[in-house]
Amino acid sequence: MGNIVKERKSRPVNLDIKTIRFPITAIASIMHRVAGVITFVSIAILLWLLSLSLSSPSGFETASAIVDSFFVKFVLWGILTALAYHIVGGIRHLMQDIGYFEELESGAKSAQVAFALTGVLSVLAGILVW
Repeated sequence: MGNIVKERKSRPVNLDIKTIRFPITAIASIMHRVAGVITFVSIAILLWLLSLSLSSPSGFETASAIVDSFFVKFVLWGILTALAYHIVGGIRHLMQDIGYFEELESGAKSAQVAFALTGVLSVLAGILVW
């Protein structure tokens, strides 16, 4: 057997997080996943609140008092915003699955539209919550 030495290929290493720039399509995809996790976790909170409110008249009063605080309203607004983005991003992904917005330029535009539409839905959710 001969003496075979494998040569290491030098790969670029970028460890400075401040210089890493993701394209908007990557950000949209990551945010869709984050919004899905938030939505999944929030189901437990919302089901608990629903169960409490339906348990008895005093349970309804307790749930109503919980929802009246600013912090809980802010959390509910965040949940609704995450749900809105997850739905909008899901529709965007479905459209890509059937062949639309697959090119780099149209994919970036669809991500921008998804963010803008989520912004509008977020304002509407804020109006609904407050």
